[in-house]
Amino acid sequence: MEPRRLLPPDQPPHRDRRRRRRSAPRARAVARRPPPLRRPRPPPAGPRAPRRGAAAREGEPARPVVPDGRPRRHVRPGTQPPGEAAVNPDDVPDRLPAYVYDLRGLDEHIASVRAALGATELYYAAKANPDPQILRTVAPHVDGIEVSSGGELTHVRETLPHTPLAFGGPGKTDDELALAARLGVDRVHVESPNELARLAAHGPRSVLLRANLPFRTPGAALAMSGPFGMDEEALDACARRIPGTPLTLRGVHAHLASGLDAPAMLDLADRIVGWALPFLADHGVDDPEINIGGGMAVDYTSPGTRFDWAAYGKGLPAGMRLRVEPGRALTAYHGWYVTDVLDVKTTRGETYAVLRGGTHHLRTPVTKGHDQPFEVLSSKDAPSGRATLVGQLCTPKDVFASDVPVPPLAPGDVVAFAMAGAYAWNISHHDFLMHPKPAFHYLR
Repeated sequence: MEPRRLLPPDQPPHRDRRRRRRSAPRARAVARRPPPLRRPRPPPAGPRAPRRGAAAREGEPARPVVPDGRPRRHVRPGTQPPGEAAVNPDDVPDRLPAYVYDLRGLDEHIASVRAALGATELYYAAKANPDPQILRTVAPHVDGIEVSSGGELTHVRETLPHTPLAFGGPGKTDDELALAARLGVDRVHVESPNELARLAAHGPRSVLLRANLPFRTPGAALAMSGPFGMDEEALDACARRIPGTPLTLRGVHAHLASGLDAPAMLDLADRIVGWALPFLADHGVDDPEINIGGGMAVDYTSPGTRFDWAAYGKGLPAGMRLRVEPGRALTAYHGWYVTDVLDVKTTRGETYAVLRGGTHHLRTPVTKGHDQPFEVLSSKDAPSGRATLVGQLCTPKDVFASDVPVPPLAPGDVVAFAMAGAYAWNISHHDFLMHPKPAFHYLR
């Protein structure tokens, strides 16, 4: 494959395509910075159909909503471009849909994060994107990989045989704990007294106790409390039980919230450390390890807004073994889901562009409740109308972006959804309706 090209010379075209796509504008092979998202225009003058809820009355169009009833979040006007490299129209694969991962951009981004964190240990949360090419790109820059199931553990160990692993997540089975011992997991994040007792049956292992602390996290997109970790009473009971087992208490793990900016993350880190150091000292832990998890904000409504890694690295507590476990904030910006328009139609005053594929490939906008940032690669025209971008699934929830500004669209136009590098393909319901799987391409 030529450098920075998406498609091998012998890549066959999509077998379902019986017509040629309209020719796209010529451009460089891969631009290092994509054209900016166009500023949405006001809706056209004149009456338009009112927005409908999911349960519309008879004869009224149903509108997809976020599953938990939250209002859908739109890309804010005037925001910056969605990524550090663009998929160029000349390099769009013939077989669509396709995921395109920018490995060079990812490598550069993680190198900058590594530099910003200084002495703080960096683990990558594989759940964000366990693609082998992603893992191999991440590995040289991190101190380890965090996995959350026996399947992830096996997959990551096969992909990265010599990288340190931490095994977290609730509900670990006896088979998974035995697998962790057999594959030489470096740290197990213990979720309960029961799990601690079962782990001890598998011989010596270094553990972190997962803490569920009562800290408020205003502004968090997701609070990681509920079934995760243990309260102070259970933590103390586990710490007292460990000396009579083959296990070694190394520290605590406390991932308490997601979607926080750097100042909020630093405040949370200070509170976790302020609780953890006395707790671990009381239990005789020398050289304690404190894992404060991930949760660095990724704002899909403002693609150019990035987490301030430099400020975060400078503000983290020093003089101890501190560890962070980001996932989404490392890989989200370095993936695209590229597809084409199959049909455009207007129904009861609403225009819909039906795209090949759907949210069974890219579940992110449905899960997070936002419009996925996108570019129409085959058009340089300014937005002249509005449309809802949907997929091929037989459900009104199959929506990439709702009532968004678009240039004139026609069958064959190519659309690239940005910020598809994390919690995208791997969280999607791939087999619903048995549509073809997407292709995967890697920019190096």
